[in-house]
Amino acid sequence: MTDRPTRRRPLRRVLVAVLALAAPTALTAGLTTGTVGATPIAVAADDDPPFTLSVPKRRVAYGGDDRVWDDLGIRLVGGDRPTELWLQRSSYDKKITVTWKDPEGDPAGDVVIGRNHSKFNRLQKFIVLRVDPVGPRKPFRVVRGGCLGGDSQRVRPDAPATSPFPGQCEYNFNPFATGAVQGLEAGHAGTAMNPWGALPIGRGRYDVTVRIADKWADAFGLSEAERTATQRLVVRGYDEGEGKGRQRAQQSSGRTGGIAEDPARRAPSPAAAVTPDELPDDTPLPDLRALPAWGMQISPNGNFLQFSATVWNAGDSPLVVDGFRRPKQAYMDGYQYFFEPDGTQRPEYVAVGGFEWDPKPTHLHWHFQSFARYTLVPHGHDPDHGDPGHHSKSRKEAFCLAPTDAVDLTVDGADVHTEEVDLGSACGDRDSRAIREVLQSGWGDTYAQFRAGQSFNLKSLPNGCYDVIVEGNPAIAGSRILVESDYTNNVYKRKVCIGGKEGARKIRSIEPIGIVTEGSEHFPAARHRH
Repeated sequence: MTDRPTRRRPLRRVLVAVLALAAPTALTAGLTTGTVGATPIAVAADDDPPFTLSVPKRRVAYGGDDRVWDDLGIRLVGGDRPTELWLQRSSYDKKITVTWKDPEGDPAGDVVIGRNHSKFNRLQKFIVLRVDPVGPRKPFRVVRGGCLGGDSQRVRPDAPATSPFPGQCEYNFNPFATGAVQGLEAGHAGTAMNPWGALPIGRGRYDVTVRIADKWADAFGLSEAERTATQRLVVRGYDEGEGKGRQRAQQSSGRTGGIAEDPARRAPSPAAAVTPDELPDDTPLPDLRALPAWGMQISPNGNFLQFSATVWNAGDSPLVVDGFRRPKQAYMDGYQYFFEPDGTQRPEYVAVGGFEWDPKPTHLHWHFQSFARYTLVPHGHDPDHGDPGHHSKSRKEAFCLAPTDAVDLTVDGADVHTEEVDLGSACGDRDSRAIREVLQSGWGDTYAQFRAGQSFNLKSLPNGCYDVIVEGNPAIAGSRILVESDYTNNVYKRKVCIGGKEGARKIRSIEPIGIVTEGSEHFPAARHRH
């Protein structure tokens, strides 16, 4: 993180850190998992909490089928200093650690408040709801994960104008992510519950007690009053007035493709481009890395191996490629640009191939060529050194670069606000004269290979074990077209064994990657880009 606001480290936090680590106890709210816990702590009356729980006294929500999609207006309101959390794992063999970062940027003041965590996109079991129906029905409990500072808004006029932290947690879905950031700016309010999954609450009236789970509230040093609030909840059906209109509005909302291009924008001269060797030694560069292929499955017709693949930028500088359209052609020449940490563009640029217009109905945008390559080869064979034997290649060779999912927002230079990028406009429309496609530091571009031609054709391949090779910035004729700081980490191979008969192939085994699991939550529909 850069430009972190300077705040004093309060006495409350020091006491909480010491007691939370030294005196773990059973959790009084019945949430006994995890390793963090503490007895209630007495703190100075004038010592403000890092944040407080805010819940509207009355809430009207809309749903159906005994489900309601609503966050109940639950917010966390920042105190007099920012609260920043880092979720990290040192390897795929390790669980995730949650660290409360020192607001002054002193590593000695960092405090581990969670261990053995398994999710990057939430603080697990963060919110506990006790739902008491008004009437004869029995009360019940709902437990949800939390996202510190989601949809942040300034609620105090003297607070900083903007938040330096990510506005959402949903982009941290990649099973092979290694670092995430959550945070709440001083004087800002953000949603508290993660946005996945409906609440199991049907029509009716309820008294709801909202509580930050004790293991988290204890770690943050919240008093009993600061961790609990109550609400009268009224749930109506979608066919009851406002809910129906709200549903229509939600269904009709969406992004529009295309960007407004400046007609006066001039393409750079290819003759003015420099070669990579001519770039100054201090040029900030991206670092493209491949993650293991994930989500592997056999297609319904039994003949194709489908998978998802991610290439991400681990460098301290964004990958920026501009395309400039040739007159009367559906082709753009591509140039890579370089930027200082303060956002200033450097004068040098490098020619890096081009963009082509994809007219297929499910695309209709500009694709940058040769960003990644996917190959299926017999296990242990190297396709770049000799005959790989029976193999299959994905025809996916052109890409619309965009930050689809966060991989590690704790790397130097990571951009925590790329969730605001409009993927449609980033890829341009048919009439675009020029476009810019960017992969920011800390972010990955994920593609799910579900189509024939992009997935691996197994019809002509014998049963056996293969390596799924994901390669970012692939080597073409021995060289890689994009300029980056490290070319040794561009390839990842993952073993998969195939069996069965043609038309009914099966995956016998997939090489495990540490303790990482790849459940259905790693496949949000909005991220299935082709």
